[in-house]
Amino acid sequence: MNTPSPSPAPSSSPHAAVRPNLWRFLFRALRLRCPECGVSPMFVPVRRTRSLRDWFAPLDGCPRCGYAYDREDGYFLMATWGVHYFTIAGFGLVLGLVLLTCTSLGLGLSIVLTAIPTVLLGFLFARHAKAIYLAIDHFCDPHLKPAGRSARPTRGGRTP
Repeated sequence: MNTPSPSPAPSSSPHAAVRPNLWRFLFRALRLRCPECGVSPMFVPVRRTRSLRDWFAPLDGCPRCGYAYDREDGYFLMATWGVHYFTIAGFGLVLGLVLLTCTSLGLGLSIVLTAIPTVLLGFLFARHAKAIYLAIDHFCDPHLKPAGRSARPTRGGRTP
């Protein structure tokens, strides 16, 4: 007699059906979007940036899904040291070595031609370094809310 095998119980988590995908998270990070939903921006848009703080500091969280971008004070220190400095220093080192070995420029001019784009790239890449770090961290430790909890804070500022 054939008995049908019991079907697996449906998961109560809304995120259980979607497996974490590092490439999806990194693609969203390169677009400076929320790693969870991929829709909302992580930073103030460039045309609305009014200060250096607007440029460097991410928003508090995603208004669409409630994902917190900045978990605690010092959260982005590893992004700054690990992702940003490593990438920018690597770019500067490669550019400097290429200029010194493949051109007949002097040392002083090679240093200037390396320093200017390196500093400019460092300023422009700061947002992406934080977004990439957040995407990698989200892949390794998603910290999703339990099912049934509201993604938006209530009037008192607390999540129910």
